[in-house]
Order: sequence, then C-alpha cells, then structure tokens
Amino acid sequence: MSEPPLRGKVAIVTGAASALGLGHAMTLALLRAGARVAMMDVDVEALERSVSDARKIGGRSSVLPMVADVTKPEDVQRVVQKTLAGLGGLDILINNAGINPRIGVGPSGLIFDSIPPDVWLQTVNVNVNGPFLMARAVAGHMVAQGWGRIIGVTTSMDTMLRVAPYGPSKAAHEALVALMAQELQGTGVTANVLIPGGATNTGMIPPERDRRSLLAPEVMQAPAVWLASAASDGFSGRRLTARFWDEELPLDERLAKASAPVGWPQLGRYAGG
Repeated sequence: MSEPPLRGKVAIVTGAASALGLGHAMTLALLRAGARVAMMDVDVEALERSVSDARKIGGRSSVLPMVADVTKPEDVQRVVQKTLAGLGGLDILINNAGINPRIGVGPSGLIFDSIPPDVWLQTVNVNVNGPFLMARAVAGHMVAQGWGRIIGVTTSMDTMLRVAPYGPSKAAHEALVALMAQELQGTGVTANVLIPGGATNTGMIPPERDRRSLLAPEVMQAPAVWLASAASDGFSGRRLTARFWDEELPLDERLAKASAPVGWPQLGRYAGG
C-alpha cells in the first residue's frame, strides 16, 4: 500500500467552514491524503459543523479549528503560531477565504458606480489583503525549512473582467501569486493558483439559480492534493483549472491540459508592456 502523499504535512485552509464550499472540500481531501489541517473561518457555527465532518476522516488530533479573520493581522499571526504549536509544523497554505457580494445595476445603468464604498473596501480586504497577510505570515517559516506550498484560489479571467467587485479583487490576488512565485524561486517554496474552471455549487451562487449544471466543490480535491504534495516540487507560478484535471492522463498531458502561467504574463507582451 502506497504512502499517503501528504503524510507528515501540516496545512492551513482559510474559509474552511461552509459545507457547501471549496475550502471544506479541499480540507477533507488534504486529511484523506494524510495531512493535519488547521481550519480557519469567521463563521463559528459553520466551522463547528465542518470540523465534525473533518474529524470523521482525520481524527481529533489532525484537525485544529480556529475562528479567525484573514483581514486582521493579529488573528493571522495567532493562527500561524497555534498551528505550529498545535499541529507541529506548517507546510501548506491554501488561501481560499473570499466573499462575493451581489451588486445590482444602479440608476445610471452601471454596476461599478452602484457598489457602496464599504462593500468595495470589504471585498478587497478579504479577497486581496487576506491572502497577502496569510502568505506574509507563513513565507518566512517555509523558506527557512526549505519547503512549502502557497495555493491561491482565484477565478476565471472572464469573471475578473465582468463581475465587480469580486472579479477585480481576484485579479489582484492572482497578480500577488505571480509576484510571490518569482521571488520564491529556488527556495523550495512554490506559489500557484487553483480555480474550479466554471460556476461552482457553493454559497456564492444565488439561491434562485438552477444548480444542476454547476461544478461540484469536490472538483478541487485532486489537484489541490497534488499541488500540496512533494509530487509538485518545482511547479510554481502556474494556475491549474480543476475542471480539466484528469487523473487518467499521464502527468505531462494532465498539466498541458489543465495548467497555464499564473497572471497571464503573455498578455503583457502582446500589449507591449
């Protein structure tokens, strides 16, 4: 029987609480792969329910729940310190926490000028500042140990360009991952992006929408485990589209089908910048 790919590894997953969410699905996959996981979320009740599911897979000692806010530096530092002390290490960060406020068209017929300033600021705070604060808090430890994984959950380019304020905030997160990947070259720490690859059946989808055509959150599980594992050593500065991740294909064909450069650097060349 083969060794679980994440045995001995410790992960933090932000936004891990919602049972109908990407963070919950990825947490369960990491635990099945042998990791110990710190589950971080602001929703106390949802976190309690998700922790119950997680402990059925990983046991009590492998799951560390923490109610914390990714936008608060003091919360972020507390989570990192308690993960190191409570789970005995820190190897993987999945920056999954995010919000997507629903904004309607205003009197002008536009959406962007109808976004209340506090909603814009909160969305940028959670979706951009949160991943920055989390990555900043773990990077030094990972570089010092010579191994680590930073995985950012963003979105499709189409969504970045048409859904505000969510889309622009995810574009900024993706740019941050591209920058980190460049700076982390040669350290043993990688930075990549993972997206579902289409509308996904999570709490971000309006309740009135027909959910039969949506991707399941579990689409993220297999590529998340691969990205978090030693099998992805040297793979950095890339975005994986989970919908195209085919475990039946050889790895080189799988990556050719499902991955691309993070942040679309090729577009800058075509634009002359």
